[in-house]
This record gives sequence, C-alpha cells and structure tokens, in this order.
Amino acid sequence: MKMKAAILQTKVFPDKEKNIRQLEYILASGKTEGADLVTLPEMFACPYETGNFPLYAEPEGGPSWQQLSALAKKYGVYLSAGSMPESEIDFPQGLSPVPASVGEGGDAPGIRVYNTAYVFDREGKQIGKHRKAHLFDINVSGGQCFKESDTLSPGSRIGCFETEFGKIGLCVCYDFRFPETARLMAQEGAKVILVPAAFNMTTGPAHWELMFRQRAVESQCFVIGTAPARDKNSSYVSWGHSIAVDPWGTILTQMDEKEGVRVVTLDFDYLEKVRSELPLLRHRRTDLYELVRK
Repeated sequence: MKMKAAILQTKVFPDKEKNIRQLEYILASGKTEGADLVTLPEMFACPYETGNFPLYAEPEGGPSWQQLSALAKKYGVYLSAGSMPESEIDFPQGLSPVPASVGEGGDAPGIRVYNTAYVFDREGKQIGKHRKAHLFDINVSGGQCFKESDTLSPGSRIGCFETEFGKIGLCVCYDFRFPETARLMAQEGAKVILVPAAFNMTTGPAHWELMFRQRAVESQCFVIGTAPARDKNSSYVSWGHSIAVDPWGTILTQMDEKEGVRVVTLDFDYLEKVRSELPLLRHRRTDLYELVRK
C-alpha cells in the first residue's frame, strides 16, 4: 500500500483569512493533485509571536476550523492542518460551567490557549487533535530566545489517529525533540508521524535534518516535518526546509527556505520490509525497561 503526501511550505500572513485563502488556492491549483494527505506548517495562519497567540485563538469548531474542515471535504483529502492557537474556557475547580445566578460569588473562568494541531478526513470530519505538550521555552546564548509559556498552556496527551492507511501519529515541533514521543506513537502502531514545526535560524541549521532522520530510524516510521516558509521581516524567522524521511533514515525530499509544494510517496510495504529485516521494535527488552503512556 502507498500513500501520497503533499507538503505545503507556506508563507504566514498577518491576515488570518489570507492564509486560508492561500491554502484553497494551492488546493485548487492542481499542485497537490493525487495527494491523499496534505500537510501544513506550525501556526500556519498566525505569525509566530507569543503576543499573537491569544489574539488569533479560536475554540475548536470555530470559523477557521470550519473552513479547514470544508476544504478537506471539498478536495477529498486528509488535511493535517498545521497548528493554530486554540482557546478554551478554564473553569476553576468547583466552578460549574453553568452560568451562576446573579449575586453568587466564586472565581470567574479564564481562557487557556493551546498550540493545537487538527487533522480532518476526506469527509471533513476531525479525526486527530494534538495540543503541543512540550512548550518551547529556550534561551540560547548568542541565538534564539523564546518563551511559549508566556501565553500558551501545555497539552496533556500523546497519540495517534486512524486512517485507511493505518495509524498516523501527530505532534507539534518541540514535542518531537523528545524521543519518548515518537516511540510511544510507534508502539501504538503509527506508520507515519506528522510534525508541523517552525525551527528557527539557530536550531534549524544545527538540528532539523538530524532530528528528523534520528526519529525516523528510532521509530521505524515515515516522518514529515512541515515548516513555514522563511520571512526575514518576521520577528521569528523560520528555518523552513520542510522534510520527509523514510524508516531507514533516507531523506525522500527536503525543501529550501522558500514557499513551495512537494509531493512524496510513502510506501508501506517498504516500511514493513525495514521493520522485518531490522526488528528494533520487537527487540526491545521490556523485561528491563518499559515506556508507557500516563
């Protein structure tokens, strides 16, 4: 069995709607023709700045969610819709979501914002959702400084979703630096791991290709990293270089920093061949160690 995946390395505009129109233009252009799966970058419709996340945030099922669902259905593709800021009302412990009567006391609910990836099937139904679990709080001397936790909350789940091609794993950018993430998904049967991501000009040259090849070999999965195109005028400059790697660690495609579309074929017979000839997942010594989901 084979699956075709279209990787969209798109520019991120300040106008949220313009980013979604850009997606529809690409889908209508024929550049993704024949693709079963279309992938978008991290924060594909929100400039990557901590202050923007609450401003651009929408609840699950909001206007952008609805437009993405409709596009997946219209073009008959699985759509890994990158990631976007998701808002959710946070009710303090003991506070009912039912509005309190006038005069009742208690704490007011707040809003949590997550870096959330959604996946839609060919009918536009949401079949996958992942809230970034590892927040990108770093300070590299002479390089990048960023603190997602200033405005984002961490997710609390790692997992896969089902497709006609089998299970596919999903995580967001910094999550993929932690090998446990990919291994858990592989243990649960993932054949592909999708990673909307936005490495920067400090971490990208050093770790981007290295990390994706490492995780592909360790998990014996196809892995796809989809990044925004580079915009030198942005406060956060993306490395770009969207990439697809096979279970042997071979790069199937890697883009440069510019906008573009690449279509790759993922051959699952080849995946089974790799896993059969080099049975890493079966050779784990679970009598000595074990990785479990909490």
